[in-house]
Amino acid sequence: MTGALWASAARAGTESVDAAAKITIRDLSIDYATEDGRSRHRAVEGLSLDVRENEFLAVVGPSGCGKSTLIAAIAGFLRPCSGSLLLDGRMISGPGADRGVVFQEYALLPWRTVLDNVTLGLRLRGVARVERDRIGRQFLETINLADAAGKYPHQLSGGMKQRVAVARTLANRPEIMLMDEPFAAVDAQSRMTLQEELVRIWSQSRVTVLFVTHSVEEAVFLADRVAVLTPGPGRLKATIDVDIPREERSWAALGGNPRFAVLRERVLGLVRGTEGGP
Repeated sequence: MTGALWASAARAGTESVDAAAKITIRDLSIDYATEDGRSRHRAVEGLSLDVRENEFLAVVGPSGCGKSTLIAAIAGFLRPCSGSLLLDGRMISGPGADRGVVFQEYALLPWRTVLDNVTLGLRLRGVARVERDRIGRQFLETINLADAAGKYPHQLSGGMKQRVAVARTLANRPEIMLMDEPFAAVDAQSRMTLQEELVRIWSQSRVTVLFVTHSVEEAVFLADRVAVLTPGPGRLKATIDVDIPREERSWAALGGNPRFAVLRERVLGLVRGTEGGP
């Protein structure tokens, strides 16, 4: 899509922008080239969705529905072919420090200590060593890894590495944290611990989070709202409010919570196609 057409599409999409939205997605379509480069595949089509300021929004849907593609577009790594994608009412035209991304892969530098990995973005921005170490240690305290500051990634478990990746993102103080299946590679017990840690950290920071996951249970546990996408090309099928108080977001508390069970089955039905949208 040419710059002029993209700008025109963005302007057209501002007509129905929700003033309370942090991210505004309107009639968004995204294609990407196939591996052989001979054709293009449509991953997202006609998607409209708002992400509110300070909201934790989880996105679920069948494999191939464009969840990760959507994250990449919001991060500025992909340019949509049509529609509009706005941050605070302004078109997203590329990556920016206002958006931090946490991937499934930890992407830690093995030759740097935990503290140096957490403060890497601050170093690249020219923050003085004393100040960036102060900030880095503050976020290591937040993720309960202060004692690991001098260790190297190979000395950490998978769950600890992912907590370091989260701390590295938070240390740059982004307005939005984009999380693409960040806990998928860790064992079940570590994943539950990380989910509880993320609830605690988010409750402190209140950064806007867009969290992509294949796990319906994880989405309902973490989110204020869950957005369900259709089979690819992904469109919005439904959004479900998760009306469970934050103070109850622990696995011990939710194990026998009937409301959690109802919401989980509702979202699961939407993903599987056994239940229609509202």
